[in-house]
Amino acid sequence: MIPILSSAAMRRADARAVARRGVDALVRDAGLAIALVACQHLRSPYGARVAVLVGPGLNGADGRVAAAQLRRRGATVTLVEVANQPPALRGYDLVIDAAFGLGCTRPYRAPHVPPTTIVVAADLPSGVDADTGEVLGQPMKAHVTVALGALKPAHVTGHAAAYAGELRVFSLGIESDGGDGLLEASDLADFVRWNQSDHKWHHAVDVIAGSTMMPGAADLVTRGALAGGASMIRLATHGEIGGRVAIASEVVRTDGPPDPRSRAVVAGPGLGRDAVAWLAARLADVRVPVVLDADGLDDVVLGARRAGPWVLTPHDGEYERLVGSSPSADRLDAARTLARSSGCVVLLKGPTTVVASPDGHVRVIQSGTSALATAGTGDVLAGLVGATIARGHDPFDAAALAAFAHGAAGSRLSRYARSSDLPDAISGVLGA
Repeated sequence: MIPILSSAAMRRADARAVARRGVDALVRDAGLAIALVACQHLRSPYGARVAVLVGPGLNGADGRVAAAQLRRRGATVTLVEVANQPPALRGYDLVIDAAFGLGCTRPYRAPHVPPTTIVVAADLPSGVDADTGEVLGQPMKAHVTVALGALKPAHVTGHAAAYAGELRVFSLGIESDGGDGLLEASDLADFVRWNQSDHKWHHAVDVIAGSTMMPGAADLVTRGALAGGASMIRLATHGEIGGRVAIASEVVRTDGPPDPRSRAVVAGPGLGRDAVAWLAARLADVRVPVVLDADGLDDVVLGARRAGPWVLTPHDGEYERLVGSSPSADRLDAARTLARSSGCVVLLKGPTTVVASPDGHVRVIQSGTSALATAGTGDVLAGLVGATIARGHDPFDAAALAAFAHGAAGSRLSRYARSSDLPDAISGVLGA
């Protein structure tokens, strides 16, 4: 997991690193990292024309080191002070934006750069709020941003994320004290869990999904749970679905409430809005984690919660139904807001998915693709989250790991793949 640090947390981490290594060493390493990325984006640094826009703070100091390094490699480098910057920077192969970093709190208008010029941002595109992702003024759009020490919220949320381009992270030996982070493929190493003493009830999942009008949801949820390692699945539907859809032979049909031996319950997909009270009654005595999705995302259902951590998995429209307004551009804050008010883990779905815990920690997932923007993929995800909990993961970690695996599986699908293709792709990602 790549750490994501707020500006305050980043300053604390910087202070510890400065005390241990000294500010000159950190600035040297930051400047080297920026110069390295710049060289990788030039055909050759020798003879390249480079402008380095520098401000008065440490961000500017990093840019000056990068400029010196590029000169040593044969580039023709022009230092441009923010205080005397021109309206435009023309005639350059590459521009390094090292004007303002964490400390930018007021509008800044960057010089215009032609679209053919490569832009490398030092830590952050100058002119964005590091914590909220708000755009302050008119930043340059970077082709690549060299995140120094850790990612910042603006790299992954808010309108500022569109200005960051490709993200390259250099830790510089700075140690993080935060619990937030962007998941990466290596985080799936702990996904698959099993024990020699396992039996079918150890990882059992109850599913309450599907109805006469929407029988397919039951199939997709249960297949998502099977892909995630559910060792037994009990399925209850709202109304008879009969032969309307083929349910996997491993799934047991039931008319009763969730079994106390199950390790998780997944509820809501395809039930219909008329099933809200019916669902609330079925969840009233549940003591294990519940994954609530789709039609289950309702205040009446949430009112049935008595014990155990619940996971809410809204898309933007369902979020608005629960909160009364759409998620803000700062999706980290939006997910945290609902998690705190509900006391539940929140998995806010979207091109960037955010998982938030009631205590304010977040995980960010960017593994998804447009192949997942089709009906039914959320049903598969709900089942996958439930199975991941049943396999022994904490609900917060389970939601994040499942969302990453779900996104990674989506990247294996063709653009017009069906949601029913997704469970097999998840099995391939997990390699279980």
